[in-house]
Amino acid sequence: MRCSTKVVYGTGSCCYFGLAMRYPLVLLAALALLGNVSAGAQVLIDADPGSSIRSREDLVRLLAMYEEALESPAYSSRTKESVRSGALRIRERLELGDFQVGDRVVLSVEGEELPDTVLVETGPAIHLPRFGEISLAGVLRSEITGHLTQVLGRFIRDPVVRAEGLMRLSIQGDVRAPGFFVVPADMLVTDALMVAGGPGPNANLEGLRIERGTERIFEGEELQEAMRLGRTLDQLNLRAGDQLMMPARRAGIGGTVARYALIIGSAVIFGVRIF
Repeated sequence: MRCSTKVVYGTGSCCYFGLAMRYPLVLLAALALLGNVSAGAQVLIDADPGSSIRSREDLVRLLAMYEEALESPAYSSRTKESVRSGALRIRERLELGDFQVGDRVVLSVEGEELPDTVLVETGPAIHLPRFGEISLAGVLRSEITGHLTQVLGRFIRDPVVRAEGLMRLSIQGDVRAPGFFVVPADMLVTDALMVAGGPGPNANLEGLRIERGTERIFEGEELQEAMRLGRTLDQLNLRAGDQLMMPARRAGIGGTVARYALIIGSAVIFGVRIF
C-alpha cells in the first residue's frame, strides 16, 4: 500500500485539488447509473444537513430529529440502528468538539506574524508563538474563528482572526493515489475521492464505504445517496483518522459495467463523442 500525506486547501494549491474541482460530476454520474436508493436509507440523508460546516445549532436540531425518528414506529429496526449510530456521532461532536491530533488549522491574525497552518497536537491544542498553547477541546470546526478570537483577545486588543479547520483523512483501496490527506471539512465526498486521484480501473463504486477503526459508519445505499446529494465531510460527521475505502471489483461483467458507467457518465456531462 502506498501512503502519503498531502495538505489540500485554498485554490490551486495542489494538483489533486484541481482534479477534484474538474471531475466530481463524472463520479456522480457513474453512481447515478448504478442503482436507486431505498426509502429506508433516506432517514439520515433527508434530514436537514445544516450548513456545509455544521454549527452547534445545526447539530442540536439534527440530534432532535434523530431522537424523534427513534421514537417513531414508522421505521424498521435496521433504519433505527443507522439513526442511533448517527445520533451517537453527533453527541460526541457536541461534547468533545471536532479537532483531533493530526488535524490542522489555517490561520491568519491581522498584524501578527504567525504560521499560516498550525498542526493540532495532543490535547487537542495548537501552539502559537507568543501566545503559547491554546486548547481546542470541545470546539467545533464552525467555532474555530470565534474561539481563537476570544482567546487571543486576552493578549491583543480587538484581534482580527481568520481560521479554518482542516481534517486528516485516509483514502485507501482502488484509487489512483492512496494515502493520508489533510482536506477542508466542507469538501464533498466525491471531491475527496478525486483528491486521491479518483477511482482506479477496477474500483467497485457501489462498494465504497467510510470506516472509523473497525466500524463501517457509512456504506451502500445511504452513502451513495449522500454523495448524490452533495453532502460534505462535515455533514457526515467525519473526523480525523476516518477512512474512505474503495474496494476493487472482482473480475467479471460487473466490473465492466461499472467502468462503462463511469465512461458514459463523463461523456454525457462533457459532451464527449465515444462512438
